[in-house]
Parts: sequence; structure tokens; C-alpha cells
Amino acid sequence: MRLAFLVAWREYAENAKTRGFWISLFMFPLIILISVDVSVLLQTKGTPVRHYILVDQSGQFASVVETRLEKLKPALPPGLPASKAPLRPFQPTAVPAGIDTNATLAALARDLKPWLRGDKNVEADGRRVRLDAAILIPRDIDKQIVRPHARPGRAAAGMDRIEYWSANLADTKLRDEVEQAINGEIRRREYLERGLDSGTFREIEQIHAPFASLNPNKEAGQEAVSGADIIRQWAPSGFVYLLFVAIFTISQMLLNNIIEEKSNRIIEVLLSSVTPGELMMGKLFGIAAVGLTMVGVWMASLFGILSWKAVGAPGAAGQLFLALRTSNLIPMFVVYFLLGYLMFAALILSIGSVCNTIKEAQNYMAVITLSMMVPLLTMAFIPKDPNGTLARVLSWIPLYTPFTMMNRVSADPPLVDLIGTTILLLASTAAALWMAGKIFRIGILLTGQPPRIVEMLRWIKG
Repeated sequence: MRLAFLVAWREYAENAKTRGFWISLFMFPLIILISVDVSVLLQTKGTPVRHYILVDQSGQFASVVETRLEKLKPALPPGLPASKAPLRPFQPTAVPAGIDTNATLAALARDLKPWLRGDKNVEADGRRVRLDAAILIPRDIDKQIVRPHARPGRAAAGMDRIEYWSANLADTKLRDEVEQAINGEIRRREYLERGLDSGTFREIEQIHAPFASLNPNKEAGQEAVSGADIIRQWAPSGFVYLLFVAIFTISQMLLNNIIEEKSNRIIEVLLSSVTPGELMMGKLFGIAAVGLTMVGVWMASLFGILSWKAVGAPGAAGQLFLALRTSNLIPMFVVYFLLGYLMFAALILSIGSVCNTIKEAQNYMAVITLSMMVPLLTMAFIPKDPNGTLARVLSWIPLYTPFTMMNRVSADPPLVDLIGTTILLLASTAAALWMAGKIFRIGILLTGQPPRIVEMLRWIKG
């Protein structure tokens, strides 16, 4: 055991000296620090001002649209001069010279396409900018309004409609705002035409019954669902992704280490002083210590940054910090990281011991990588039904147990699942390590073509 400990210490020291190890230690805190304020950064810096053209041939809705879009303008921060007031996200621009705004919508759209495609730029605030969208309102839009019990299909039969032209299909914010502004104005006028007070209708629409979300699993008098409760429900999904990255990174480190030493014949020198079993266990626990160091630093930085950002801040950072502090996510993450690592490390040890190059190992690793993708593909669905059939089935598959149970941990899974899957995972991990030891003992000194699966099964039986 002493020799295995020396091998483990050597593996830890060698990996701790690499640049990749230190980069991984510092990258995660940096990402967390940036992510805490990423929404603010995207709001202020990441979202560009979009420019649009509005041609209202009816002359009825341009002012309504302008008023609604003006309300989207960010508030002026305290102490900021009026000259530096933030721009609203959507800025109107003049129609380019030479465009006939009284032409049919088809002709108008055809003439505007060079600007909408980015072939030409429009003038805005004394500079040339890209045109993001064009809203074209036909002259006879009053005749095209869709009403209940009206004959369907008139717009589809070639009647003029309000046209929204944009090459950006992902951002529909401008289209939604324009549509709501115009439809709101149409309904307001309809109220007036029917002798109804639109203001009264707005007041009536704001009347509602109070609604509360309550959690039956909480203590009496504290059943109200808070933002921290919702974050606590979804936080395990983030830990599943972190678990995947940690296990995959450390397992790859173990694979590269074994193949490198085998190809350089260092393994033969080591085996002259230790047994294959001691060498395997030393590598296994040495790399595990590297992984625990990384995970420990990540968790400490996560708590440190969140506690710093949470001081006096009722936002997402404070709620996430409260969710982590009042749950068992961190200890469960450590448990499932260790068990998951040992499970996949057994497979990696088997692959590394029979392969001489990384290229040979990739054929086997492809199967393991594809298998590890299943938890990621189901990561967003399990929190919605944490005790459903999919979640329970995946929980009882040892390869997926760490990821699936980590995703279910905040939903109070049944004890039979919590205890049963843990026992099964422990037994499967022990069996995997035992089989890996059999393969490692024979395969570590083999050279030439990697053995077939059938041959490795014979080694396990022997």
C-alpha cells in the first residue's frame, strides 16, 4: 500500500505542475465571476441598437408604434449627464432617397431589399448603419382587420397585410412590440366605436385573483415558494454539467497519462519496483486527488464569489447562494463525482492499458463519450419530472446514476432510489475496478495491435 501511495503522490505532483491544471483552476472562478453579471453586461454592452424603417401608408399607427418603442428606452442612471443618456434598443431611420413610399407593398419591399440584405447601409445619427428591419403598413389595413366570425382566409388570398421584413429570425422583440402596439390601438378604437370606455376595459383586465405557489414538502408556515426554491430546483442541472466536465476532464487526463508512459516505456521501469495492482491504484487515486483539488477550488470559488455578490443584493446571485447554502447539493456532488470518476476511470484504465497510442484509444473512447452524452441530452427534462419513469430508469443504470441522481437530488427522490442506486453504483464500481485490474495486469505490458474484446473477456475470466 505504501508503494501505491508513492505512485499516487507522483501522479498528483506531475499533474499539478502542468499549465493546464492551473489554467483549469483559475478559469472556472473567472467564468463564474463574469457569469454573475453577464445579464447586465449583455443588456448594456452586448445588445446592439437596431435600426428600422416604418412606412405607414394608412397614417394611423406610426405614432402609436413610436410611443411604445420609446417606453423601451433604459432609465437614465443617477448622476449621468443627459447628453449620455442610453439609447433605446430600436431606433427609427429615414427611408432611403429614391424609395417611393406610396408604391405597393410588393414594390416597396423589392426596393428596400438591398438595405435589408446588408448590401447598402442607411444614414442614422450622421453615420452609416445596417438596416435591421422594415415595417410596412398598407393603406387599407382597416379593411383587413380579422374579426370573430369573419370569413377566414382573406389575408392568405392575397389581401394586403402588415409586413415585417428582417433577415434576423432569432430576435423577434421588435416585431412583437410593433404587433402589440398596433393591435392594442385597434382594440382601443373598437371599444370607442361600440360606445365602450377603453380605460374601463383596461382597469377590468387588470383585476385578478391572488395566486400563490406552495410546496407541500416544506414546513408548516413556510410553504411559500421563493425564488431560491426555484433556483434550488434547477441548480442540480448546472451541477450535472459540471460533473460531466470534471469526470470527462480527469478521465482524459488518466488516459493520456497511461498511454504516454506506456509508449515511452516508463511503465516498464515502474513495474520493476511495484506490482501492476499497486501501479493501477496509485494512478487511480493520484489522478482522483488532482480532480478533487480542482473540484474543491471550483466549489470554494463558487461560494466565495456568490457570497461576495450576494451581500445586500436580492438578485439571482443572492438567491443562488441561499439555495446552495441551505441544500445538500455540494456534498452530494462530491459523492457522485468520486463514484462517477471511479466508474469511468475503470473503463479508461482498461482502454489505456491495451492501447499504445491515443489514436488507437479513440475507437474505444468514442463509445464511452457517446454513452456520457445521454445525461446531457436529458438534463433539461429530468427536473420537470424528477420522479418520473425516465428519471427512475436512468437512475438504475450505473453509468448514468451519478448524473441522473445529481439532477434529482433537490426533488427528494424516494429512499429506495436514493439508497438502492447508491448500493448498485458502489457494487458496479467495485466490479468495474476488479475487471480493470484483470485487464490492466496483462495489457499494460502488451505491445503491437490492441486485443479484441473477446480476448479481454478471457483475461477477466482467467
